[in-house]
Formats: sequence, C-alpha cells, structure tokens
Amino acid sequence: MRLFVALDLPDALRERLTALAGSLAGARWIPPANLHLTLRFIGEADRVVAEEIDHALAALRGRRFALALSGTGMFGRSGKVVSLWAGVERSEPLERLQAKIETALARIGLPPERRRFQPHVSLARVDAAAEPAVARWIQAHNLLRSESVAITHFTLFSSLLGREQAVYHPEVDYELG
Repeated sequence: MRLFVALDLPDALRERLTALAGSLAGARWIPPANLHLTLRFIGEADRVVAEEIDHALAALRGRRFALALSGTGMFGRSGKVVSLWAGVERSEPLERLQAKIETALARIGLPPERRRFQPHVSLARVDAAAEPAVARWIQAHNLLRSESVAITHFTLFSSLLGREQAVYHPEVDYELG
C-alpha cells in the first residue's frame, strides 16, 4: 500500500484552485478531488507498517489552525519545469504539525524526509509543450490569495497509481484539538 500524510483541503480552497485549471494549454491539471497539501510522503508500506504508522499518528496532539493560499510557483528537474503549485502562507502551527509527524514516523523506523518541507498544493504536471508559457502563467496567478480556512484534522491517505492519474483514498482522519 502506498501512503502519505496530508491536509485534505476544504471545499472553499478546492474551488479557488479549480478555477485556475485549464488556463495553461499542455498542463495536466490535478482533479479537484486529489488536491491536498502533503505533510509527509511515506511510500510503500505493508499492513504491519501501516498499523504502526496509524498508531504513531493517532498519538500526536496538535491544535487546530488557520491556513491560507499565497502565490504560485513551479518545481523543475534538470532545467525543465515539472509541475505547478499554489503556495501556502507561512504558518507556525502547520510547520509544528509537520515536524511532529516527521518525528513520530522516524521513531517507528521510517527514514527521514531528505527534502525541506515546502508547503504547497500541486496543481498540474507540465509537458514540454507548455513549458514556454509557464512564466506567464505564474506571473498571471502569483497574486493568488485565499481567505483563511480552519484546519481541524490531518489524514493518512493511500494512493493507487492509475494509467491517467493516481486515485487517493482517505484511510484515517486524525482530529486536531
């Protein structure tokens, strides 16, 4: 089973992000149901490890907090644009939650995440044909801002890779106090 921990976005944020879809020819837009903010990618885990992950996450305590979108950007690899994203306003409670998740998963033996946490919501995968227009797209949408929304829980998701796109399934929600 392929797992990751994320914030499942409230409808208000999904709607705001969905409005950006289709505004760049050649981009493969992520379906609204798959929009999320990854807190920790785990990868393949058997049932025993998945249960350990569940117990570790269930033991975490954290407070509810507000989250807002802020700006857009892109990730690249080997000098080529790979994906577009919406940024998230800096949030100490979000960073604390992510650090707690990272620590809890390290305690049960998962290797630590090598990349620094950069909160974002992936919006689209970019094909080579779309790459020349990416800078204009980012400029046009870089002032993206959303109202703050309440984050009341985080979720352990499973991911099934499909031919066209992955299918995400929420396995367990963990409430924040």
